[in-house]
Amino acid sequence: MATQSKYETIAEDVLRGIGGKENVRSVAHCATRLRFVLDDRSKADKEAVESTRGVIAVVEAGGQFQVVIGNTVGNVYQAVVAQGVEERDGGTAAGGFLPRAMDLVTSIFTPFLWTLAAVGLLKAFLAVAVKISPGFQGTSTYAIWFAAADAVFQFLPVLLAITAAKRFKANQFTSVAIAGALIYSATIPVMPGKNGTSVTLQAFDQAGGHLTFLGIPVVMASYLSAVIPTILAVYFQSHVERLLERVLPTVIRNFTVPLVTLALVVPVVFLAIGPVSSQVGDAVASAIKNLWDVAPWAAGGVFGGLWQVLVIFGLHWAFVPVITQELTTNGHSVMTGSLFPAILAQGAATFAVFLRTRDQDLKAVAGPASLSAFVAGITEPAIYGVTLRLKRPFVFAIIGGAVGGAIAAAGGSGADGFVVPGALTLASTLGFGNFALQLIGCGVGIAIAFGLTFVAGFKDLPTATADGKAADGKAGDGAGDTAVAPDTAVATLTVPVAGKVVPLSEVPDKVFASGAMGSGLAVIPSEGKVYAPIGGTLVSVMPHAFGIRSDTGVEVLVHIGLNTVELKGRGFTPAVAQGGRVAAGDLLTDVDLKVITDAGYDPMTVLIVTDPGSHSAVVPTATGDVGPRHAALDLIG
Repeated sequence: MATQSKYETIAEDVLRGIGGKENVRSVAHCATRLRFVLDDRSKADKEAVESTRGVIAVVEAGGQFQVVIGNTVGNVYQAVVAQGVEERDGGTAAGGFLPRAMDLVTSIFTPFLWTLAAVGLLKAFLAVAVKISPGFQGTSTYAIWFAAADAVFQFLPVLLAITAAKRFKANQFTSVAIAGALIYSATIPVMPGKNGTSVTLQAFDQAGGHLTFLGIPVVMASYLSAVIPTILAVYFQSHVERLLERVLPTVIRNFTVPLVTLALVVPVVFLAIGPVSSQVGDAVASAIKNLWDVAPWAAGGVFGGLWQVLVIFGLHWAFVPVITQELTTNGHSVMTGSLFPAILAQGAATFAVFLRTRDQDLKAVAGPASLSAFVAGITEPAIYGVTLRLKRPFVFAIIGGAVGGAIAAAGGSGADGFVVPGALTLASTLGFGNFALQLIGCGVGIAIAFGLTFVAGFKDLPTATADGKAADGKAGDGAGDTAVAPDTAVATLTVPVAGKVVPLSEVPDKVFASGAMGSGLAVIPSEGKVYAPIGGTLVSVMPHAFGIRSDTGVEVLVHIGLNTVELKGRGFTPAVAQGGRVAAGDLLTDVDLKVITDAGYDPMTVLIVTDPGSHSAVVPTATGDVGPRHAALDLIG
């Protein structure tokens, strides 16, 4: 039997929690979230999805059921798609203008977001190299790497055409042809110039040439890196194609639909869509620039302070096309410059929690989450897994982000590419504004968020006491905190079957006996009823073996007999099914021990903790002859 990956397990649990794949109208993913549009929200169990191991949080915003996964969201998304989930017609978020606009932006930009971020990072590395060695910029090595970093942005309309065509259900190849025509106008010489040379349409227009189409004047805009014109062009194309599909005869439709579409859409873009949308985009970029020119510290402070609030609701995606337009028009993004302190402050607050919390589960989340925020600029794990749960650290991070963003913006900071702000991409701000103030802003934001969280403290999550009860505490001042002693049991597993307990090392199977699969014990059964040693979800069910995952992330395996898989279920009568839930002590299966022994197999039953979750050790406590449901293993630490 093939081993199921953890991503497949997460996907199955999430789909089960939202009402099954039949309840999914559409699914997409961004940097950290699965974004579902559901047919019937009432079928989704939010608490069940949030309790799934591997899920950080669930957010409902913009008509979407958003499942926050973190950095591995792409793997889980692929596992969801592999379950047979397909986007169907009508996969648009419900609600008014804002939810639909958010859904549109995420569906168009998300597929190539990390490619944009990668080339932005490459630009940042090249900027550092030039600062270190100015002569490097004149080398062919630099030129080749810069081509790799800049080409995606220059030819952005092609990427937009592909994703927009999928969104609007247009022919992708025709969409690429339309985007190519826009780029062609600025790159390929087709009009007569001076001295018998040829020039591009854009150069001809800029030189005072009179461009017309069938006698209608054409106002030529710049379409390299064009965002809004491309999206609107593909949207128009989708409606033209649907009209043509209805009116043209089937026998000629295959070639006449793209023929008529190209012949109509491209001129309309040059005559109307392009000039109008380009002016709108330029106006947006100009408005941002003017705001930063008038009061940069105020703009940076507000933007830096509110950014993580926008992330909570997924509204930060609305700024992706705005920042892209900024880069297209101005060559850099001042909005991005003020985001570095905000994101680094969130990482700093999370790291302070990591150092101060006494809750081991929270500590296990806070460590990787702070690293993700600092290095990669991904803050959802930090927000949903740590700071927002504790409230005060989130507020402290907002304060740090606002103050740091104001300082960075006051120095005129800006990023020269589309980057996810973080330590790795900070070099993208080298060429714009006062880099020293950018660093100071980041440092101040980090210091405020870390200092307030570490010194002023926060109300820690409840921790278990020796008697199993919860105790609240305020991390940072020691008030009421109750730590778990290193040798105190915080969870107990019970014996799955009555019989004689033997150490795992004495099991006549090298895999089990070596402890390679985990710690545990074995029982020579005296009866055939096998019970669940812990409550949780049945992640795997075979006639002779049962895998259970508890709500706290502990995973156990109950394996009945050695090599009994060869019996192919004979002698076993399971009482449960995969995907179901059991409580500790529930019957898993009835086993006819005589069938096993008569077939020449050992009925020894093995209990193994394959994943102790946040616990540091597994200690066997049962010895000798025991009855079912007797204490078997303690999980400590």
